[in-house]
Parts: sequence; structure tokens; C-alpha cells
Amino acid sequence: MLLTRWGEELNKDCPLCEYPRPQFVRDSYMSLNGQWKLAFCKKGTFFDGFEYNITVPFSPEAPLSGVNRVLQKDEYLYYEKTFTLPEGFNKGRLILHVGAADQTADISINGRYIMRHEGGYTPFEVDITKFITDGENVLNVRCEDVCEDNEFSRGKQKTKRGGIWYSTQSGIWQSVWLESVPEEYIKSVRITPDFDKEQVRFDFDGADGVNIRIYDEGELIADTNERTVKIPDFKAWSPESPFLYDVVFTYGKDRVKSYFGMRKFSEGVDENGIKRLFLNNKPYFHNGLLDQGYYPDGYLTPPSNEAMEYDIKTVKELGYNMLRKHIKIEPLLWYHYCDRHGIIVWQDMVNGGGKYGAEVSVLPFVGIKIDDRKPKNFHRTSEKAMQLYYTELDEMLNLLYNCPCIAVWVPFNEGWGQFDSAKAYRHIKEFDSTRTVDSASGWHDMGVTDVISKHIYFTPIKVKAGDKPYVLSEFGGLSTRVKGHTFNDKMFGYKIYKDCMSLTKAYKKLFDKVIIPQIKDGLAATVYTQVTDVEDELNGIMTYDRAVIKVDAQTVKDINERIKL
Repeated sequence: MLLTRWGEELNKDCPLCEYPRPQFVRDSYMSLNGQWKLAFCKKGTFFDGFEYNITVPFSPEAPLSGVNRVLQKDEYLYYEKTFTLPEGFNKGRLILHVGAADQTADISINGRYIMRHEGGYTPFEVDITKFITDGENVLNVRCEDVCEDNEFSRGKQKTKRGGIWYSTQSGIWQSVWLESVPEEYIKSVRITPDFDKEQVRFDFDGADGVNIRIYDEGELIADTNERTVKIPDFKAWSPESPFLYDVVFTYGKDRVKSYFGMRKFSEGVDENGIKRLFLNNKPYFHNGLLDQGYYPDGYLTPPSNEAMEYDIKTVKELGYNMLRKHIKIEPLLWYHYCDRHGIIVWQDMVNGGGKYGAEVSVLPFVGIKIDDRKPKNFHRTSEKAMQLYYTELDEMLNLLYNCPCIAVWVPFNEGWGQFDSAKAYRHIKEFDSTRTVDSASGWHDMGVTDVISKHIYFTPIKVKAGDKPYVLSEFGGLSTRVKGHTFNDKMFGYKIYKDCMSLTKAYKKLFDKVIIPQIKDGLAATVYTQVTDVEDELNGIMTYDRAVIKVDAQTVKDINERIKL
């Protein structure tokens, strides 16, 4: 079993117990992570006793859960956690939060059924005030997950893992926690910086007359009840200077802390007439890595929040300015670390659909584009799953809208479960006109998108500037094995090298001879594959356990110094 150093130090009684929502902070917080009871039950049968203790929020399949058992398709998971509220915790209303549970979750408190959530990658919450009793309370969660046997979101999980597909996991895999709010409280806020007008707008859900206080490094610069606030001579957010303003919202007895960055993402034309991605009204090259967000000991769940931050800090120290979060929605702390350390994020929507076929594995490589207005062309046949896609898409957009780091939304990747990408583009733009949209990353672009998005692994990279910024949204995948730091004995990579030295030479040649020379020709962004090895994939800049940087760090830094406009 391959462990990260954070997994080796795991506190099973309080894993990932830091406050999980830095974009919307209250002083009321009670973590329910830690030791729960768990049973695997046959569908169609009643629960008849617990078999395991499980460390939540790790899925039972993940080594750090302490269970190490795969949920079968004819089974469901049944969890139980008892808790007692501290004296004075209840301020009027009690809210239960679940960061993510794969794929469906039914919630009960003290034997009373409360709600059902569908979709394995987005958080949900529920008011449990009327279900709570004095003294000990019992929370039960029932989860079902059949991975690719339905068309729900599943990401890179596959029952028969291997190659670019990873181990399945099920059930709760992000933090479970409680907060208490007054009877009248701020349900949410939408923060929209307007770079050109030197102002920021706040739109609240469930509250009128909210007081807004904005701070610049502790100095109060605005105290108002107006929704739109001018900030003359503001400090801009960028990877080079990731400045964040603090803000406090007060509504009656409710008090919430947040933050925002003054920045603008757009597309434009440079002085040579070439289409570029722009940051703060200037051409800006997005130089980044594909980031799967998997760990050998926690799978989709990081072994600690420090482990998440380590990835981001390492990427930044190596000189990259962007990460493409691939087919996964992370805990909110991950985005906070990107906000704080200055890493631009391209955020993928999680893929679903039926069994992928020639539309993914063959046709794109012979130049055939398929019309995605016919969902069955991409193995999308379930109306319910297509509706759930949009439900989860909206949940993702709402969840991450306030993160300054996010520059690009990616609704579909490589045709995986793609359907009507033009509709998805318009849907996203209607909700959020402040960010770029890569409608169909890789191939099967229907023309309704903000970028020319190419994945090139096997053929020569030839950049051809067009009427949109040309982004190399996946490439590279150069691989080598580091003995003692791999998941198993298998190896997948697009080009394989014998050791780290030869890998470094190949990486340098790729950038010196192919990538950097084509920036002047119109190359606007690059997403190299990838941050870490993942299971069979040994194409990471780092090993899967994050113990070894496989490409010489100074070489990478020197190259990244030259990747700019």
C-alpha cells in the first residue's frame, strides 16, 4: 500500500477537521468527521447490524478509511454517527453540511427521514433544527453508487480500473459538519468584481439590508449597506500579486466573513492582431498543469488539507501559474489555496453518460467530428441523467462563483458523455458572463465556445491562430517510473523514459523546440499532463505519493520563466 506522508500521520478521530468553507465563514462550526459505523447491505433487504468502523470522510474503498472494501452494485452503504451538541451551540437553526457523497445520499436524523441528494461531486445542506433532541442525536446516511452502470457523474472512476481510468469509490468522501445560524440569516452571497468600473457587487440570498465592511490588510475601507461598492485605486489580483480583500457581512445576529479579488478574465487581441486570453485587460499566457486530484491513500479525498496546499505551493514554486482541475470538484479549501497563492484555475464539470465508444477512442484521431445535438451519438440516453447534469452544473457554478482564481469553465471533455455543448455554453454564460468557457475541451467542438481547444499527444503540435485564442488544453504525458513510489507494477504514459534525467531532457526539448517557439504564432495557453502520477499513469511532474519531483525543479523553473507574452 502506497501512503503519502500525511496519510501516515492521519488522526483518525479528527481528519480534515479545519473549517471547510473559507469563502463564507461563521464562528459556528462542529466537525462530524472521524469514526462512524458502517454496514454494506444488500439492496432490497433491511439493515441488520454494523460491520465496520470507518474514518469519515474517506470512502470505504480508500486505504485511509480503515475498511478497504469495494461497494458492489447490488449493495448500499449505511452509515451512523452519534453526536451531542455543545452547550450554547444552537443559535436558532441547525444546518447539516455534507461536502460530497457518491452517487446518492439519503439523510435521516433520530430515525426521521429528511432528504435525498443525487450527484456524487457537489455539496448539499439541510436544516435539521426540528429533528434534533437534547442529548445524544443519531445521524444516518444511506448511499448508493453503481459507477458507470448509470449515466450519473462519475469522473475518472471505473469499475475495471486501468490506464487513464481510476479506482472506484463510494459514499461520503468530503467533510460532514454542523453550523448554527440565527432564525434570520444570510443564506448565500454572490460577489462580482467589476475591474473596469473599480467596484464590486454583492447579491444576497435571503437577506435585505446587510451591512458590508471591506478591509485592505486590516484597514477598513468601506462600511455600507449598498450592494455596489466603489474601490478607487484598488489592488488587483493576479498570480504575481494574489491580493485579497477581506469582507464582513452583518445581518441582525448573523455575521459572515469572506474575501474577494479584483481581477478580470476575458479574451482579446494583442498588438500583433492575435487572439489571446486576457487578465486584467492585458494579454496573459496561462501556463499550467492538468490536476486529477487523486491520492494513493485517500483516492478522491486528500489525506489532509496540508496535502492539498502542498500540491498548489509546489506548482507555484516551480513557476506555473495555472491548474486545470480535471473532471473533479474539490473541497472549497483547495480553491482557497489557489486564491491565496495565486494559481489560476480552469474548472472542469464532472463527466457522466454511458459506456464510451468510438466517439472518444477513434473518430477524433482521424478528424471526424460528431454532432452532439444527438445525445445518443455520445452514449447519452437517460433524460434523468441529463437533467441531473444541469442540476450539478448549477450547483458547481454557485459553489465556486466567488473564487477569484477561477478563469475558465469546461462543461465537457473529449466527448465523454457530451450533449449539446452549445446549450451548455449559453447556460453557463447566462449565469456567469465574467469567465471564459471551453465548451468541448479536446475535440467535437461545435463552434459555440470562447477558445480553440486542442488535446495533442500523438501527432506534431502545429499551432494555427484563428478567430479565438488557441489553447493546448492537454499535451505532454511524458512518463517514467520511480521505484518505491508507484501504485502498482503497471505503467501508462504517452512517451516513456528510463529515468528522471532522460525525462527532464525530453521535457526541456518539448518546451524549447515546440511550445515556446509557437507562443508568437498564437499559442495562448498550455496544460501539460500532469501534476502527479495517478495509479497506472506515471506521467506526473511528481510521484503519486508526492515524495519525488520527477523533472529537475530548476530546469522547470527556468523554462517557466520563458513561457510568457
